[in-house]
Amino acid sequence: MDSKIGVYICKGCDIAKSVDVEKLINTAIKDGKVPLCKTHEVLCSHEGIELIKADIGGEGINRVVVAACSNRVFPELFDFGQDILTDRANIREYVVWSHKPNDDDTQMMAEDYIRMSIARMKSSEPAQPYTEETSKTIMVIGGGMTGLTSAKAAADAGYQVVLVEKESQLGGWATKFAKAFPKHAPYQELEDTGYKTLAQAVESHTNIKVHKSATIEKTSGQPGKFAVKLSTGAEFNVGAIVQATGWRPYPAEKLTHLGYGISPNIIANIDMEAMVSNGGIKKPSDGQSIDSIVFIQCAGSRDQEHLPYCSAVCCRVSLKQAKYVREKYPDAKIYIIYKDVRTPAQSELFYAHIQNDDAIFMTKGEIAGVSKASDGKILIDVKETLLGEDIKIKADMVVLATGMVPSTKVDEEPVATEEAPADGQPQDGVTADGKKEAAGAEKGAKILNLTYRQGTDLPTLKYGFPDSHFICFPYETRRTAIYAAGGVRAPMDLSAASDDAYGATLKAIQAVESVARGAAVHPRAGDMSFPELFLQRCTQCKRCTEECPFGALDEDEKGTPLPNPFRCRRCAICLGACPERIISFKNYNVNMISQMIKVIHIPDEFEEKPRILAFICENDALPSVDMAGLKRLQYNAMIRIIPLRCLGSMNIVWVGDALASGFDGVLLIGCKKGDDYQCHFVRGSELADTRMTNVRDKLKQLVLEEERVQIHELAISDYHKIPQIFDDFLATIEGVGPNPYKGM
Repeated sequence: MDSKIGVYICKGCDIAKSVDVEKLINTAIKDGKVPLCKTHEVLCSHEGIELIKADIGGEGINRVVVAACSNRVFPELFDFGQDILTDRANIREYVVWSHKPNDDDTQMMAEDYIRMSIARMKSSEPAQPYTEETSKTIMVIGGGMTGLTSAKAAADAGYQVVLVEKESQLGGWATKFAKAFPKHAPYQELEDTGYKTLAQAVESHTNIKVHKSATIEKTSGQPGKFAVKLSTGAEFNVGAIVQATGWRPYPAEKLTHLGYGISPNIIANIDMEAMVSNGGIKKPSDGQSIDSIVFIQCAGSRDQEHLPYCSAVCCRVSLKQAKYVREKYPDAKIYIIYKDVRTPAQSELFYAHIQNDDAIFMTKGEIAGVSKASDGKILIDVKETLLGEDIKIKADMVVLATGMVPSTKVDEEPVATEEAPADGQPQDGVTADGKKEAAGAEKGAKILNLTYRQGTDLPTLKYGFPDSHFICFPYETRRTAIYAAGGVRAPMDLSAASDDAYGATLKAIQAVESVARGAAVHPRAGDMSFPELFLQRCTQCKRCTEECPFGALDEDEKGTPLPNPFRCRRCAICLGACPERIISFKNYNVNMISQMIKVIHIPDEFEEKPRILAFICENDALPSVDMAGLKRLQYNAMIRIIPLRCLGSMNIVWVGDALASGFDGVLLIGCKKGDDYQCHFVRGSELADTRMTNVRDKLKQLVLEEERVQIHELAISDYHKIPQIFDDFLATIEGVGPNPYKGM
């Protein structure tokens, strides 16, 4: 079907007061060559929407340009169905709210954004969803409280569930805990873990198939079509996976500085829990009762030599275990030495309850030494206490509050081999099906045993926890439709882990339903587009397969990409990676952006109006520009903004097009990268930064100064930096002078 574009210009929100709307209409009709352009006082009103709908039905409009506010405002109002493409020319936040009203430069900005939007629509087609027959079964790995809760939640929602547990019984760590933290007001008394009731409900549920004493031998395929083989020989297909494989205690053997190993009466908190569950609290050395006990907090946690992070639950565990001791030995002396006490939410009431026990001595302090006395007791030297002086404690037992380590963390020291140099960095390896992994692959813990070229398991952060965008998408991982929950995702107690299970389960349900429709999951949720590859021109350079953060592209023996479309997050990083420009989306492609660049009016050098093109990531960076507009922050009018799905989708050809068209400078602005990255597509900003080498080569080829292209990072809260970034870059451009290609 031929495209027929209608342009609709809103007059509200100061637009008509700040720019000449009649000139905008003329721009759309004359320059954009559209058959129809209309205005409305308030385009987002019921009457405004009906105006557009009437033209869609009566005039055959199938491409809609809305020249008004940001596309983040009322997106649902301007959704006219899958076959009607809509683009928002943002002349409110980008133009009238951030620039001088009724000014020539402001007018030119508005006109350019309308031209750009029309060009986008002319180069776009409706996305056609890619669909196949898929499975909506959800696999849950791990039968602890997180896994049990997840399995039951999915099954109760009507989905078939496969639960895989490596042990012979369900319950995980909860089977080893005598009691759980208080869960009901007044939050003073310890409670049952509740795992038995939950495990029985799971095992009797008609929608749940339980595999115990089983591990995963191999997981191949893609969302909706994962093929799983267990160590027991069982094979099945699932649509999404919740990994609830939990945690393990930090090895107390590594805490010799806290006395572990000098006496059997120095134990870890998990040993204390087992002691209570198996007959009571007694000195391990001789089985006798105790008169005194010391709990040492942050045993390994918040320590750069061990676990740099807080393990979240250790303080409450010690409070709980102090209560065990008080109930068993009413006259025993109990000491708790802490760095800080962290008891979130209602647990603060439990902390206050323990504090009110006069027989429990608590103080902030640093452990100066732990030694064994001649009578077999333990001597603990504590400095920097709240008492203002150092203290020495003599006790029968010491309990070390060891932290939580995710099951995905590999503790083995790196060994130098031909495949893996001993530098601690991820290197090439072999996947579960014998294929060679790509450079940068994560070794993982061999839990999922994926056949992905990037590695067998979930990528992890530096602490060993599965990676995720921790602010916006806490359950997501780089493996589409595989979600982490519970102690494997972050240190947490049983109650929090159960809550976590619901979140991850909901994401798994969303994934199987989205895959069935051919739609993307986060962050472009609902996007029906897919990358199309013109393989006849492929040079097998492998850039797209190596740079895709989500494993959406495998490769054959020659290096030709093999798409796994259901893994795709629609970031278009592959489009940015491809030097041959053979990758495109129907509604996002190299030609589309190039056409947008070419329709922007470039004044000649004698007008002294430089032009700067800013390619800005739509996730964190672009909303920060919107916020600058909402705050009415003013910046120079020489900037023209083109939104990108991700800065990683930036193709080098666009920089060349911009400079060849006469732009004086190009800005690349994306989300922040790093260990605590905020890039919604994980590696986009990092890849864009890496590709700057290619940009510099392009500048040299054009005999242009390197200063003409800059890259910046923005968090969504950095809106106040926008004017300065723009103004500083303009000053740089004025320093190097006009682009010599201007007017050519």
